[in-house]
Amino acid sequence: MKPFDYIRAGEIEDVAGGQIIAGGTNLLDLMKIQVVAPDALVDITRLDGLSDIAEHEGGLRIGALVTNTTVANDARVRAGWPLLSRAILAGASAQIRNKATTGGNLLQRTRCPYFYDTSQACNKRAPGSGCAAMGGAGRMLAIFGTSEHCLAAHPSDMAVAMAALEAEVEITNASGETRCVPMNDFYRGPADRPDVETVLGDGDLVTAVILPTPRAGERQTYRKVRDRASYAFALVSVAGSVRMEGDTIKDVALAYGSVAPHPWTDQKVVEMLEGETASNELFQRAAEALVPETAPHPDTEYKITLLRRTFIAAMRQLTGLADSAGTDISRAHS
Repeated sequence: MKPFDYIRAGEIEDVAGGQIIAGGTNLLDLMKIQVVAPDALVDITRLDGLSDIAEHEGGLRIGALVTNTTVANDARVRAGWPLLSRAILAGASAQIRNKATTGGNLLQRTRCPYFYDTSQACNKRAPGSGCAAMGGAGRMLAIFGTSEHCLAAHPSDMAVAMAALEAEVEITNASGETRCVPMNDFYRGPADRPDVETVLGDGDLVTAVILPTPRAGERQTYRKVRDRASYAFALVSVAGSVRMEGDTIKDVALAYGSVAPHPWTDQKVVEMLEGETASNELFQRAAEALVPETAPHPDTEYKITLLRRTFIAAMRQLTGLADSAGTDISRAHS
């Protein structure tokens, strides 16, 4: 590792001019292999107001320093936003969840192997150097939202759940001014600058995530398909919530993970489902509309079929068509 300065931030304005560190579960690994080499680390763990979960206008405000374990086990989260708890518990290991923070999870970097290999070209790591993944092995790459400059997928489980729940990211700048950005607007697509991943500017700090009021009677689920049962990143994932009136589907919210540079949503699929009677035929049509016919990389062709099947299984659970619905569906309380 290269030498760096270590700064303990006492106020928000102290975060400018260095790489922010909290739990460090991703950043420290990247520093050890010199994928990133900041001149200064700014420790934010002593800032006030970032470590609590509090009620907020009918929902919850989850501070950026609240650990993944604390969020997943919070009784209010489990009751009102169970898919968030389920998604967090599907990620990483217990040891990492004990250290990883809410803000850090949203800002973790891709697991694209070419990003981690400093001998390979990567526009996300070294802008303008090229994208070795284009002609290389790419089983974990994205199938949506890519560009000619980057095919990397975002790895977070929690961010996918937050997108489906229509959460907002609270951002505070160096002047102490705060703004809230919808989760679906927080991330930027790669375009010609894959290294710029979010709307955060210089001196901006993620201070919290805001969960909206849960809708009475909605059903929630999180389905993650991976190579092994634990401590593995998703191949594809689906986070969803619906409210049912008899057999009619209402108030649909869906997000998809490990298939795009950020949590992926598709409004046209939501519109296909809302107001319709739940059926296998409806879900098949929606699945075909969701996924492209071809993938941008030959190694990710399998994700087309896998995401369709995972989407259908999630919808069957959410609407009660699946025999195993009782074991996989969580209901949010009013």
